[in-house]
Amino acid sequence: MKTKYLILCAALLPLTAMANTLNNTSQPGQPGYNPSTQNLQQKMQIQQAQQQLKLQMDQQRQQQQIQNQIRTQQNQASQRILNNQPGQQNKSY
Repeated sequence: MKTKYLILCAALLPLTAMANTLNNTSQPGQPGYNPSTQNLQQKMQIQQAQQQLKLQMDQQRQQQQIQNQIRTQQNQASQRILNNQPGQQNKSY
């Protein structure tokens, strides 16, 4: 039983060392600080913010296009109704 436990611990020891190096913090001066990881993290956050802003702008543009289409359709429908009122001449273009 003890030998299995020792073998298991010996096998997991290198994995814990690797996990410790992967667990970098973003605080300078603390163990595990890796500036390249920090820079990558900042770049990813900036990229995410840019993508969110682009998405918001795309959504606003789509909403404006839809509103313009609806407004145009409403105006056309109103004009058809007015043209079809009694006493109005039906104009064919």
